[in-house]
Amino acid sequence: MVGEPFPLTLDPLPARSRLSTLPRRVLVLAGLADSLINFRKPLLKAFREKGLEVIAFAPPTDPVIMEELNDIGVDFQAVRLSRAGTNWVDDAGYCLELRSRIRQVKPDLVFSYAIKPVIYGSLAARACGVNQVVSMITGAGYAFQKSSWKGKAVHAIVRPMYRMALASNDVVFFQNRDNLALFREEGILQDPRKAVLIPGSGVDLFHFAPVVPWTRPVTFLLIGRLLYDKGIGEYVEAARALKAMYPEARFRLQGPFDPNPTGIPRSVVEEWRHEGVIEYLPETRDVRPSLAETSVYVLPSYHEGMPRTVLEAMSMGRPIITTDAPGCRDTVIQGKNGYIVPVKDSKALSHAMERFLIDPSLIHGMGVLSRSLAEERFDARKVNSIILSCLGIS
Repeated sequence: MVGEPFPLTLDPLPARSRLSTLPRRVLVLAGLADSLINFRKPLLKAFREKGLEVIAFAPPTDPVIMEELNDIGVDFQAVRLSRAGTNWVDDAGYCLELRSRIRQVKPDLVFSYAIKPVIYGSLAARACGVNQVVSMITGAGYAFQKSSWKGKAVHAIVRPMYRMALASNDVVFFQNRDNLALFREEGILQDPRKAVLIPGSGVDLFHFAPVVPWTRPVTFLLIGRLLYDKGIGEYVEAARALKAMYPEARFRLQGPFDPNPTGIPRSVVEEWRHEGVIEYLPETRDVRPSLAETSVYVLPSYHEGMPRTVLEAMSMGRPIITTDAPGCRDTVIQGKNGYIVPVKDSKALSHAMERFLIDPSLIHGMGVLSRSLAEERFDARKVNSIILSCLGIS
Protein backbone atom coordinates (compact mmCIF):
# COMPACT_ATOMS: atom_id res chain seq x y z
CA MET A 1 0.00 0.00 0.00
CA VAL A 2 1.28 3.47 -0.86
CA GLY A 3 2.58 5.30 2.19
CA GLU A 4 2.88 2.21 4.40
CA PRO A 5 6.42 2.01 5.80
CA PHE A 6 8.07 -1.39 5.87
CA PRO A 7 7.30 -3.26 9.11
CA LEU A 8 10.62 -4.56 10.40
CA THR A 9 9.20 -7.68 12.02
CA LEU A 10 7.00 -8.76 9.10
CA ASP A 11 7.29 -12.50 8.46
CA PRO A 12 4.38 -13.34 6.16
CA LEU A 13 5.42 -16.90 5.36
CA PRO A 14 6.39 -19.90 7.47
CA ALA A 15 10.04 -19.18 6.73
CA ARG A 16 12.73 -21.56 7.88
CA SER A 17 14.03 -19.68 10.91
CA ARG A 18 17.31 -21.55 11.33
CA LEU A 19 19.63 -23.59 9.20
CA SER A 20 20.56 -27.02 10.43
CA THR A 21 24.28 -26.58 11.06
CA LEU A 22 26.16 -23.65 12.52
CA PRO A 23 28.51 -22.30 9.79
CA ARG A 24 32.11 -21.42 10.57
CA ARG A 25 33.37 -20.26 7.17
CA VAL A 26 31.16 -17.96 5.06
CA LEU A 27 31.73 -17.14 1.41
CA VAL A 28 30.01 -13.96 0.17
CA LEU A 29 29.54 -13.58 -3.59
CA ALA A 30 29.05 -10.05 -4.96
CA GLY A 31 28.66 -8.60 -8.42
CA LEU A 32 30.66 -5.49 -7.56
CA ALA A 33 33.43 -5.26 -4.97
CA ASP A 34 32.44 -1.73 -3.90
CA SER A 35 29.06 -3.08 -2.79
CA LEU A 36 30.76 -5.20 -0.15
CA ILE A 37 31.64 -1.96 1.63
CA ASN A 38 28.76 0.26 0.52
CA PHE A 39 25.95 -2.28 1.07
CA ARG A 40 27.24 -5.19 3.15
CA LYS A 41 29.87 -3.81 5.52
CA PRO A 42 27.64 -3.96 8.64
CA LEU A 43 26.65 -7.56 7.81
CA LEU A 44 30.25 -8.60 7.13
CA LYS A 45 31.27 -7.06 10.46
CA ALA A 46 28.41 -8.90 12.16
CA PHE A 47 29.68 -12.20 10.72
CA ARG A 48 33.19 -11.45 11.99
CA GLU A 49 31.94 -10.40 15.45
CA LYS A 50 30.26 -13.82 15.73
CA GLY A 51 33.62 -15.47 15.13
CA LEU A 52 33.05 -16.57 11.55
CA GLU A 53 35.78 -16.66 8.92
CA VAL A 54 34.60 -14.51 5.99
CA ILE A 55 35.77 -14.73 2.38
CA ALA A 56 34.39 -12.54 -0.40
CA PHE A 57 34.52 -13.09 -4.17
CA ALA A 58 33.89 -10.20 -6.58
CA PRO A 59 35.42 -8.72 -9.74
CA PRO A 60 38.79 -6.98 -9.29
CA THR A 61 38.71 -3.71 -7.40
CA ASP A 62 41.03 -0.91 -6.32
CA PRO A 63 43.39 -1.17 -3.34
CA VAL A 64 41.23 1.11 -1.17
CA ILE A 65 38.30 -1.33 -1.16
CA MET A 66 40.65 -4.26 -0.56
CA GLU A 67 42.20 -2.44 2.39
CA GLU A 68 38.79 -1.63 3.90
CA LEU A 69 37.76 -5.29 3.62
CA ASN A 70 41.04 -6.40 5.14
CA ASP A 71 40.53 -3.96 8.04
CA ILE A 72 37.30 -5.73 9.02
CA GLY A 73 38.86 -9.15 8.63
CA VAL A 74 37.42 -10.17 5.25
CA ASP A 75 39.60 -12.15 2.83
CA PHE A 76 38.86 -10.65 -0.59
CA GLN A 77 39.57 -12.68 -3.71
CA ALA A 78 39.03 -11.37 -7.25
CA VAL A 79 37.04 -13.39 -9.79
CA ARG A 80 36.25 -12.65 -13.43
CA LEU A 81 32.68 -11.48 -13.98
CA SER A 82 31.07 -9.39 -16.71
CA ARG A 83 28.45 -7.81 -14.43
CA ALA A 84 26.21 -6.24 -17.07
CA GLY A 85 27.04 -8.36 -20.11
CA THR A 86 24.97 -11.08 -21.79
CA ASN A 87 27.86 -13.11 -23.14
CA TRP A 88 27.01 -16.66 -22.11
CA VAL A 89 30.55 -17.89 -22.77
CA ASP A 90 31.87 -15.38 -20.21
CA ASP A 91 29.13 -16.37 -17.77
CA ALA A 92 29.95 -20.06 -18.16
CA GLY A 93 33.57 -19.20 -17.43
CA TYR A 94 32.49 -17.35 -14.29
CA CYS A 95 30.46 -20.36 -13.11
CA LEU A 96 33.34 -22.75 -13.72
CA GLU A 97 35.75 -20.46 -11.90
CA LEU A 98 33.37 -20.29 -8.94
CA ARG A 99 33.20 -24.08 -8.78
CA SER A 100 36.99 -24.34 -8.77
CA ARG A 101 37.45 -21.62 -6.17
CA ILE A 102 34.65 -22.87 -3.91
CA ARG A 103 36.30 -26.29 -3.82
CA GLN A 104 39.52 -24.58 -2.74
CA VAL A 105 38.10 -22.47 0.11
CA LYS A 106 35.56 -25.11 1.32
CA PRO A 107 32.93 -22.77 2.84
CA ASP A 108 30.15 -24.00 5.12
CA LEU A 109 27.81 -21.29 3.82
CA VAL A 110 27.63 -19.43 0.51
CA PHE A 111 25.74 -16.11 0.66
CA SER A 112 25.09 -14.49 -2.74
CA TYR A 113 23.45 -11.26 -3.90
CA ALA A 114 23.04 -9.60 -7.33
CA ILE A 115 21.65 -11.58 -10.24
CA LYS A 116 24.71 -13.37 -11.62
CA PRO A 117 26.25 -14.27 -8.26
CA VAL A 118 22.86 -15.59 -7.11
CA ILE A 119 22.32 -17.73 -10.20
CA TYR A 120 25.82 -19.01 -10.87
CA GLY A 121 26.94 -18.93 -7.24
CA SER A 122 23.98 -21.02 -6.07
CA LEU A 123 24.47 -23.59 -8.83
CA ALA A 124 28.23 -23.78 -8.26
CA ALA A 125 27.83 -24.07 -4.49
CA ARG A 126 25.42 -27.00 -4.75
CA ALA A 127 27.61 -28.70 -7.34
CA CYS A 128 30.47 -28.46 -4.85
CA GLY A 129 28.38 -29.90 -2.03
CA VAL A 130 28.30 -26.75 0.12
CA ASN A 131 26.16 -27.44 3.16
CA GLN A 132 24.19 -24.18 3.21
CA VAL A 133 23.30 -21.96 0.25
CA VAL A 134 21.61 -18.60 0.81
CA SER A 135 20.71 -15.72 -1.52
CA MET A 136 19.49 -12.15 -1.16
CA ILE A 137 17.29 -10.67 -3.89
CA THR A 138 18.14 -6.97 -3.95
CA GLY A 139 15.78 -6.02 -6.77
CA ALA A 140 14.19 -7.32 -9.95
CA GLY A 141 16.38 -5.23 -12.26
CA TYR A 142 16.72 -5.19 -16.04
CA ALA A 143 16.00 -8.90 -16.41
CA PHE A 144 12.36 -8.25 -15.46
CA GLN A 145 11.84 -5.17 -17.66
CA LYS A 146 9.95 -6.68 -20.60
CA SER A 147 9.12 -3.48 -22.47
CA SER A 148 11.54 -4.24 -25.34
CA TRP A 149 12.36 -7.32 -27.38
CA LYS A 150 15.78 -7.50 -25.77
CA GLY A 151 14.26 -7.29 -22.30
CA LYS A 152 11.81 -10.06 -23.15
CA ALA A 153 14.61 -12.23 -24.52
CA VAL A 154 16.76 -11.71 -21.40
CA HIS A 155 13.79 -12.48 -19.16
CA ALA A 156 13.01 -15.68 -21.06
CA ILE A 157 16.54 -16.89 -20.37
CA VAL A 158 16.97 -15.58 -16.83
CA ARG A 159 13.64 -16.80 -15.40
CA PRO A 160 14.33 -20.57 -15.65
CA MET A 161 17.92 -20.04 -14.51
CA TYR A 162 16.74 -18.13 -11.45
CA ARG A 163 14.20 -20.86 -10.75
CA MET A 164 16.82 -23.61 -10.92
CA ALA A 165 19.27 -21.62 -8.77
CA LEU A 166 16.77 -20.75 -6.01
CA ALA A 167 15.61 -24.37 -5.88
CA SER A 168 19.08 -25.14 -4.51
CA ASN A 169 18.87 -22.45 -1.80
CA ASP A 170 18.04 -23.07 1.85
CA VAL A 171 16.93 -19.48 2.53
CA VAL A 172 16.12 -16.62 0.14
CA PHE A 173 15.98 -13.09 1.56
CA PHE A 174 13.77 -10.54 -0.19
CA GLN A 175 14.06 -6.80 0.41
CA ASN A 176 10.49 -5.86 -0.46
CA ARG A 177 7.04 -7.42 -0.76
CA ASP A 178 6.75 -6.74 -4.50
CA ASN A 179 9.82 -8.75 -5.48
CA LEU A 180 8.70 -11.61 -3.27
CA ALA A 181 5.26 -11.57 -4.91
CA LEU A 182 6.83 -11.38 -8.39
CA PHE A 183 9.09 -14.37 -7.81
CA ARG A 184 6.17 -16.41 -6.52
CA GLU A 185 3.79 -15.39 -9.34
CA GLU A 186 6.37 -16.24 -11.99
CA GLY A 187 7.07 -19.60 -10.42
CA ILE A 188 10.70 -18.73 -9.73
CA LEU A 189 10.43 -19.37 -5.99
CA GLN A 190 8.73 -22.76 -5.82
CA ASP A 191 8.96 -23.30 -2.07
CA PRO A 192 7.63 -20.22 -0.20
CA ARG A 193 8.92 -21.63 3.09
CA LYS A 194 12.39 -20.56 2.00
CA ALA A 195 11.45 -16.87 1.80
CA VAL A 196 12.34 -14.33 4.47
CA LEU A 197 11.27 -10.71 4.05
CA ILE A 198 13.65 -8.04 5.40
CA PRO A 199 13.61 -4.22 5.08
CA GLY A 200 16.58 -3.88 2.76
CA SER A 201 20.13 -3.85 4.05
CA GLY A 202 19.36 -1.27 6.70
CA VAL A 203 21.40 1.81 7.44
CA ASP A 204 24.16 2.61 9.93
CA LEU A 205 22.40 5.20 12.09
CA PHE A 206 25.64 6.33 13.74
CA HIS A 207 27.59 6.76 10.51
CA PHE A 208 24.70 8.62 8.87
CA ALA A 209 23.95 10.91 11.78
CA PRO A 210 21.31 13.65 11.44
CA VAL A 211 22.46 17.06 10.17
CA VAL A 212 20.36 20.24 10.00
CA PRO A 213 19.00 20.47 6.43
CA TRP A 214 20.57 22.88 3.94
CA THR A 215 17.83 25.25 2.79
CA ARG A 216 19.47 28.38 1.35
CA PRO A 217 18.97 27.82 -1.46
CA VAL A 218 16.64 24.81 -1.50
CA THR A 219 18.76 22.02 -2.95
CA PHE A 220 17.62 18.69 -4.39
CA LEU A 221 19.88 15.67 -4.80
CA LEU A 222 19.68 12.32 -6.60
CA ILE A 223 22.44 9.76 -5.98
CA GLY A 224 22.74 6.56 -7.98
CA ARG A 225 24.27 4.76 -10.89
CA LEU A 226 23.57 6.80 -14.01
CA LEU A 227 20.74 4.69 -15.40
CA TYR A 228 17.51 5.85 -16.98
CA ASP A 229 15.80 3.24 -14.78
CA LYS A 230 16.70 5.40 -11.77
CA GLY A 231 14.29 8.01 -13.10
CA ILE A 232 17.11 10.41 -13.91
CA GLY A 233 15.45 11.53 -17.13
CA GLU A 234 12.28 12.50 -15.23
CA TYR A 235 14.39 14.23 -12.58
CA VAL A 236 16.09 16.35 -15.23
CA GLU A 237 12.74 17.20 -16.88
CA ALA A 238 11.33 18.29 -13.52
CA ALA A 239 14.45 20.30 -12.76
CA ARG A 240 14.25 22.03 -16.13
CA ALA A 241 10.64 23.08 -15.52
CA LEU A 242 11.33 24.30 -11.98
CA LYS A 243 14.57 26.09 -12.83
CA ALA A 244 12.63 28.43 -15.11
CA MET A 245 10.39 29.49 -12.19
CA TYR A 246 12.88 29.19 -9.32
CA PRO A 247 16.29 30.06 -10.77
CA GLU A 248 17.94 30.03 -7.33
CA ALA A 249 17.05 26.37 -6.70
CA ARG A 250 19.76 23.75 -7.11
CA PHE A 251 19.34 20.31 -8.68
CA ARG A 252 22.26 17.96 -8.12
CA LEU A 253 23.04 14.53 -9.57
CA GLN A 254 25.76 12.26 -8.24
CA GLY A 255 26.97 8.80 -9.18
CA PRO A 256 29.03 6.64 -11.52
CA PHE A 257 28.44 5.91 -15.18
CA ASP A 258 27.34 2.33 -15.80
CA PRO A 259 27.59 -0.13 -18.74
CA ASN A 260 24.04 -1.41 -18.08
CA PRO A 261 21.73 -1.37 -21.16
CA THR A 262 19.81 1.53 -19.59
CA GLY A 263 22.98 3.50 -18.84
CA ILE A 264 23.09 7.23 -19.58
CA PRO A 265 25.95 8.31 -21.88
CA ARG A 266 28.48 10.74 -20.49
CA SER A 267 27.74 13.11 -23.38
CA VAL A 268 24.09 13.42 -22.30
CA VAL A 269 25.06 14.31 -18.74
CA GLU A 270 27.46 16.90 -20.11
CA GLU A 271 24.63 18.44 -22.15
CA TRP A 272 22.46 18.72 -19.03
CA ARG A 273 25.32 20.29 -17.12
CA HIS A 274 26.14 22.82 -19.84
CA GLU A 275 22.45 23.68 -20.07
CA GLY A 276 22.60 24.67 -16.42
CA VAL A 277 19.79 22.33 -15.39
CA ILE A 278 21.80 20.12 -13.08
CA GLU A 279 25.07 20.10 -11.19
CA TYR A 280 26.86 16.81 -11.71
CA LEU A 281 28.91 15.46 -8.80
CA PRO A 282 31.28 12.56 -9.51
CA GLU A 283 31.08 9.28 -7.65
CA THR A 284 32.40 9.40 -4.10
CA ARG A 285 33.01 6.83 -1.38
CA ASP A 286 31.41 9.09 1.22
CA VAL A 287 28.05 10.65 0.30
CA ARG A 288 27.54 12.32 3.68
CA PRO A 289 28.93 15.71 2.62
CA SER A 290 26.59 15.73 -0.39
CA LEU A 291 23.59 14.81 1.77
CA ALA A 292 24.57 17.45 4.33
CA GLU A 293 24.33 20.10 1.61
CA THR A 294 20.89 18.86 0.56
CA SER A 295 17.38 19.99 1.44
CA VAL A 296 15.37 17.16 -0.13
CA TYR A 297 16.46 13.78 -1.45
CA VAL A 298 14.87 12.58 -4.71
CA LEU A 299 14.85 9.07 -6.19
CA PRO A 300 12.22 8.64 -8.95
CA SER A 301 13.34 5.06 -9.70
CA TYR A 302 11.35 2.53 -11.73
CA HIS A 303 12.26 -0.39 -9.42
CA GLU A 304 14.50 -1.10 -6.44
CA GLY A 305 15.10 -3.73 -3.81
CA MET A 306 15.22 -1.27 -0.95
CA PRO A 307 17.02 1.94 -2.02
CA ARG A 308 20.08 2.38 0.15
CA THR A 309 20.59 6.05 -0.70
CA VAL A 310 17.04 6.81 0.44
CA LEU A 311 17.71 5.14 3.79
CA GLU A 312 20.94 7.10 4.18
CA ALA A 313 19.15 10.37 3.40
CA MET A 314 16.40 9.48 5.88
CA SER A 315 18.98 8.71 8.55
CA MET A 316 20.54 12.14 8.02
CA GLY A 317 17.13 13.79 8.40
CA ARG A 318 16.08 14.56 4.85
CA PRO A 319 12.57 14.55 3.34
CA ILE A 320 12.17 12.01 0.54
CA ILE A 321 10.48 12.21 -2.86
CA THR A 322 10.29 8.82 -4.54
CA THR A 323 8.03 6.72 -6.73
CA ASP A 324 5.23 4.24 -6.19
CA ALA A 325 7.64 1.50 -7.23
CA PRO A 326 8.79 -1.70 -5.52
CA GLY A 327 11.06 -0.89 -2.59
CA CYS A 328 10.73 2.86 -2.98
CA ARG A 329 7.15 3.09 -1.72
CA ASP A 330 8.13 1.35 1.53
CA THR A 331 10.24 4.31 2.69
CA VAL A 332 7.67 7.13 2.69
CA ILE A 333 4.48 7.90 4.58
CA GLN A 334 2.69 10.11 2.08
CA GLY A 335 2.73 13.76 3.14
CA LYS A 336 4.56 12.99 6.40
CA ASN A 337 8.24 12.41 5.63
CA GLY A 338 7.93 13.11 1.92
CA TYR A 339 5.92 12.37 -1.18
CA ILE A 340 5.31 9.37 -3.43
CA VAL A 341 4.71 10.06 -7.13
CA PRO A 342 3.82 7.77 -10.05
CA VAL A 343 6.65 6.10 -11.95
CA LYS A 344 7.81 7.92 -15.11
CA ASP A 345 5.72 11.03 -14.32
CA SER A 346 7.95 14.10 -14.48
CA LYS A 347 5.01 16.49 -13.96
CA ALA A 348 3.96 14.82 -10.71
CA LEU A 349 7.59 14.80 -9.65
CA SER A 350 7.90 18.51 -10.44
CA HIS A 351 4.78 19.31 -8.40
CA ALA A 352 6.10 17.37 -5.41
CA MET A 353 9.46 19.13 -5.58
CA GLU A 354 7.76 22.51 -5.95
CA ARG A 355 6.02 22.06 -2.59
CA PHE A 356 9.38 22.51 -0.88
CA LEU A 357 10.24 25.55 -3.00
CA ILE A 358 6.92 27.20 -2.13
CA ASP A 359 7.18 26.31 1.56
CA PRO A 360 10.75 25.50 2.72
CA SER A 361 9.48 25.22 6.30
CA LEU A 362 8.29 21.70 5.37
CA ILE A 363 11.86 20.51 5.09
CA HIS A 364 12.81 20.39 8.76
CA GLY A 365 9.69 18.67 10.08
CA MET A 366 9.59 16.02 7.36
CA GLY A 367 13.30 15.42 7.82
CA VAL A 368 12.84 14.79 11.53
CA LEU A 369 10.19 12.15 10.77
CA SER A 370 12.48 10.53 8.18
CA ARG A 371 15.13 10.09 10.86
CA SER A 372 12.55 8.67 13.25
CA LEU A 373 11.41 6.12 10.64
CA ALA A 374 15.01 5.15 9.91
CA GLU A 375 15.55 4.46 13.61
CA GLU A 376 12.34 2.47 13.93
CA ARG A 377 12.32 0.49 10.70
CA PHE A 378 15.72 0.45 9.02
CA ASP A 379 18.44 0.18 11.68
CA ALA A 380 21.11 -2.08 10.14
CA ARG A 381 21.75 -3.72 13.49
CA LYS A 382 18.14 -4.91 13.66
CA VAL A 383 18.14 -6.09 10.04
CA ASN A 384 21.38 -8.01 10.51
CA SER A 385 20.03 -9.58 13.68
CA ILE A 386 17.16 -11.05 11.63
CA ILE A 387 19.60 -12.37 9.01
CA LEU A 388 21.90 -13.94 11.58
CA SER A 389 18.97 -15.55 13.34
CA CYS A 390 17.70 -17.07 10.10
CA LEU A 391 21.17 -18.46 9.41
CA GLY A 392 21.34 -20.05 12.87
CA ILE A 393 24.12 -17.70 13.96
CA SER A 394 23.74 -16.36 17.49
